[in-house]
Amino acid sequence: PAADSFGITRREREVLRLICQGNSDREIAEALFVSRATASKHVAAILAKLEVQSRTAAAARAQQLGL
Repeated sequence: PAADSFGITRREREVLRLICQGNSDREIAEALFVSRATASKHVAAILAKLEVQSRTAAAARAQQLGL
């Protein structure tokens, strides 16, 4: 529910989970079988939707929201 209020898609939730685990864009791409550019776009979209500037802040916000 909280993810929906931010407009985060199911795929972005997968990427966010990987961000929270400390994965790089390259590692996210490999885990999800997408290009590095696609992974980077997902990360950028997540940061924008959560209104944060860094992966660390995104992970903290995700934990705060129970995502």
